Amino acid sequence: MIGYVTLGSNDLPRAAVFYDALFAELGAGRFMDTDEFIAWSTGPTAAGVSIAKPFDGQPATVGNGVMVALVVDSAAKVDAVHAKALALGAQDEGAPGERVPGFYAGYFRDLDGNKLNVYTIDNNFKP
Repeated sequence: MIGYVTLGSNDLPRAAVFYDALFAELGAGRFMDTDEFIAWSTGPTAAGVSIAKPFDGQPATVGNGVMVALVVDSAAKVDAVHAKALALGAQDEGAPGERVPGFYAGYFRDLDGNKLNVYTIDNNFKP
């Protein structure tokens, strides 16, 4: 259902270095790249995440309660992506672990303060 999510950045080059390295952990690469906007995805029809300078020219700000969730295929991948984010300078917002049976997640804020989650679900998850 989601095509892509865009996060604001006040320093696109710095954010690009962060997300190039972070999304490499997910097997994602850039699929759009301009002076104002960069987007990553795992494939041409897969959902993506982008960063952009705000269109209105005002500073990018973090939405309170807004979060982007990135799905992966294992708890080990959650651990690896969360660790990579922290190594790249992200702020920990919740160490990887099981939140409810079958839902394993880790939370962090990127260099601009945007909140992200990396998670996996298994057969024990009952929504």
